[in-house]
Amino acid sequence: MVQLYLSATCPFCQKVLRAARQMGLEEGKDFATVNAASGTPGADVVVKVGGDYMVPFLIDGDTSMYESDDIIAYLKKNAGK
Repeated sequence: MVQLYLSATCPFCQKVLRAARQMGLEEGKDFATVNAASGTPGADVVVKVGGDYMVPFLIDGDTSMYESDDIIAYLKKNAGK
């Protein structure tokens, strides 16, 4: 399942969530959200996997990426299948 590492105060994270919902994707079914606010275990995963702390961050199997527009494009192509 696609994991989206997000912070509640990040406008780019909210952009990704809005886009996912507009695509008809459902949290818990098509993707999971992980709290990645600074100082959380989710933030630690972002740094460990991606090498830097930036959110939003996507992990899907061996694929990981930053940048909201790239994540949205990835979801359009791959999520919900």
